[in-house]
Amino acid sequence: MAPPSTAQHPKTADPDHDILDLLRERWSPRAFADRRVEPEKIRRMLEAARWTMSSYNEQPWRYVVASRHDDPEAYERLLDCLIDGNQAWAQNAPVLMMSFYKETFSGNDRPNRCAPHDVGAASAALTFQAKEMDLYVHQMAGIHADVARETYDVPDDFEPMAGLAVGYLGDPEMLSDDKQTAEQAPRSRRSLDEFVFGDEWEDSADVVENGSSR
Repeated sequence: MAPPSTAQHPKTADPDHDILDLLRERWSPRAFADRRVEPEKIRRMLEAARWTMSSYNEQPWRYVVASRHDDPEAYERLLDCLIDGNQAWAQNAPVLMMSFYKETFSGNDRPNRCAPHDVGAASAALTFQAKEMDLYVHQMAGIHADVARETYDVPDDFEPMAGLAVGYLGDPEMLSDDKQTAEQAPRSRRSLDEFVFGDEWEDSADVVENGSSR
């Protein structure tokens, strides 16, 4: 278990086993400060995505990026690709992104079933690099894929995946009451024995059954 700290943010994870602080402290806020994200930090986040592993090194991910402080018009175009519920809070994030993945392999046009997995891995790498620089990322499934396709003239063999709001932490009081509560509620996750199986499906693996640290 992680050592207690009175300075911990309420969203800091309390894991059963030691993990990197980077993982413990990562979470997905909705309140972002009105502070410009430096372009160099955006490039470093995307560089982390660039070096992510992928099936056959296809690198199927693509990203659209817009900064509210540097290009408000491009930012509004990207904001319009989010569903209304996400626009309500994401409009305060200084940077928006949208991830896409190529559905087929470039070399033979065969379906790449791992492409959604790989773009998720790239976005995870991007997210952890952001946290290393005191930035936070909130990924969103709630997008208008058809709007994104039309706005960016997305080729047929690419699929919009998710929206990403990026920025420095803001004041939760800028959010609606229900979102404020969620913003400060402790995080929770399934225990290892609920998703790590051994000989049979839903039969917990011995390594997790015998390795509890609590």
